[in-house]
Amino acid sequence: MYGKVEICGVNTAKLKVLKNEEMMNLIHRAKNGDRSARNALVEGNLRLVLSVIQRFSGSGENPDDLFQVGCIGLLKAIENFDPSLNVRFSTYGVPMIAGEVRRYLRDNSAIRVSRSLRDTAYRVLQAREAITNAQQKEPTMEEIAKALDLPIEEVNFAMDAIASPMSLYDPVYTDGGDPLTVMDQIRDTKNTDERWIEHIALREAMKHLSDREKHILALRFFDGRTQMEVAKEIGISQAQVSRLEKNAISQIREEISVK
Repeated sequence: MYGKVEICGVNTAKLKVLKNEEMMNLIHRAKNGDRSARNALVEGNLRLVLSVIQRFSGSGENPDDLFQVGCIGLLKAIENFDPSLNVRFSTYGVPMIAGEVRRYLRDNSAIRVSRSLRDTAYRVLQAREAITNAQQKEPTMEEIAKALDLPIEEVNFAMDAIASPMSLYDPVYTDGGDPLTVMDQIRDTKNTDERWIEHIALREAMKHLSDREKHILALRFFDGRTQMEVAKEIGISQAQVSRLEKNAISQIREEISVK
């Protein structure tokens, strides 16, 4: 995705690279209001922006959008950089650019995720890229968790948190006819034929109970009342509630087993 030659109309294969002396000279001129020096600084650091946004390759965002956001971070870095601190501009600029991208992703996410969790996810992405480059193969989540000294559950949770939401109607396969969607791949473990049959059998068995028995079961198992609370509401003893409840349940079991 990030290996393409053009991004936002910029030919990434021909991006300029400034030497440190050139950088400092341009920064001093830009601080004095030289707009041409400021533009040269931006052009000379676009490769820096590109290197930063590659860290966010797993975010699912459009690279062009991330590149533009990274450029905003670069402009802020140029504006706020203090050359008297004797620090390389890239050392100051990288966190500024990365911070701008993180804010963009956090503010534009379809699902609100805490800042700490999102930061963990980006650390995971960076570790994955570093391990992949070192080993020339995709690392497992266990290897990433070990490298970051984090529990595997925290690593998985962080990656799930930044995953882009998927519609149930998104197509996953098509052979020219009707597409196969995500919904077609999801098994409904709740509304199965067996559960429908059990529900119908239970409803039929309930019809043979008295109104008082139905009322007791409703209070006990739908409203979550205790037998003492049911007894007080109906006006009978707790022992009577217990006996009626047991009889009703036994009758339902017999009705269902017969069917």
